[in-house]
Amino acid sequence: MVNLILCGGSGTRLWPLSRTLMPKQFVKLFDNQSLFQLTVLRNNALCDEQLIVSNSEQYFLALDQLEELGKTNNRYLLEPIGRNTAPAIALACLTLAPETVVLVTPSDHLIKDQNAYQAVVKRAEVLANEGFLVTFGIKPRYAETGYGYIEANGEDVQSFKEKPDEMTAKNYVAKGNYYWNSGMFCFKAGIFLEELKHYSPLIYEASKQACKNVNDGHMIRIKHEAMMAIPEDSIDYAVMEKSDKVKMVPSDINWSDVGSFDALSDELDNDENNNFILSHKQVCTIDIKDLIIIDTEDALLISRKGSSQKVKEIVSKLKTQNSLLTTTHNTVHRPWGTYTVLEDKSGYKIKKIMVKPGKRLSLQKHFHRNEHWVVVSGTATVRVEDKTFIVRENESTYIKSGEIHRLENLGKIPIILIEAQVGSYTGEDDIVRIEDDFKRETI
Repeated sequence: MVNLILCGGSGTRLWPLSRTLMPKQFVKLFDNQSLFQLTVLRNNALCDEQLIVSNSEQYFLALDQLEELGKTNNRYLLEPIGRNTAPAIALACLTLAPETVVLVTPSDHLIKDQNAYQAVVKRAEVLANEGFLVTFGIKPRYAETGYGYIEANGEDVQSFKEKPDEMTAKNYVAKGNYYWNSGMFCFKAGIFLEELKHYSPLIYEASKQACKNVNDGHMIRIKHEAMMAIPEDSIDYAVMEKSDKVKMVPSDINWSDVGSFDALSDELDNDENNNFILSHKQVCTIDIKDLIIIDTEDALLISRKGSSQKVKEIVSKLKTQNSLLTTTHNTVHRPWGTYTVLEDKSGYKIKKIMVKPGKRLSLQKHFHRNEHWVVVSGTATVRVEDKTFIVRENESTYIKSGEIHRLENLGKIPIILIEAQVGSYTGEDDIVRIEDDFKRETI
């Protein structure tokens, strides 16, 4: 059985912890492990391999976090742009043998009853081998309006329901045969593709076309134009709600999609006044209760408990202001290491840059800024135009606007350097890549 891990989504309801380039599934919230890492560990004993579907930015986050777990033999399917779950799953299944049983799991769910989880997955595998498309219905603990529901008679699915209002949700829970739609699935790759071809032929044909002439092996990259040609739809709408081969495994597994700070506060510690506070600094409160306080280096969120679903509205407003706060943290993870913005003002920007051993930045140039590099620790191999030289600790170098340059770490310890950018424009998009080890866009 192959565990297909879906890494899409930016987790906007957990802003400012979750951002586009560091979405919630990669934020380390649980004993210094991320939801993505917990997903990998949870399914490792049940599946023979992992196939991770992500975009190129998330690929490097996944790669780093899998290396921390000592799991380096994984396969990846990289989407240039998200088209929802039906295309993502279709593309992955097209790379597998038809008889392969696929366990589809989002990367950002929390499941705390491992024994019960293993039992329901094994039951799903049995049904999948019998030719069914299996979904997992979570036994509801309360009337939740943020989830879709599945009406079932045992393992037989009677209907799928949209997210209900509060009264309808209470009626569902009272009836006892309605389950939260978990977004997890199990089926043979070939059976899913047959049903997709029957019920959503445009998605099937476009996905099949997109999988032609792509590199197989440990990494499959879908081309942008091919991805854009695939109609956007969820697996529920495209297949599950239409097929007559659907079964549901009732699942009482202590599950949460951690979809809001209210949900997250149920899993982590609250203070004596039922305040949920996350911060790297000391936060002192006076005469307040039932609040959510999320403090990061560059943003502060304060919300009443019960209102944290409205965080999406804040993110939408920030996006209209073209704010980078929705995209990045002060520290940004790159495939070669990290950079931290220490100060960003008109005409200049100061960064701390860390380059991992054995890694190097792309061969690049900038049109609107000059760069001053001061090495704090480690030994940097620097190329500027046709010259290559060494810059050691407490030494510096200077790159003029327009000069082709590259920074490389040939040593055994990380390079730490301070970069001062000076120029009329210091945005991250002022970069032209000429060569890149990580197959990012070049000229």
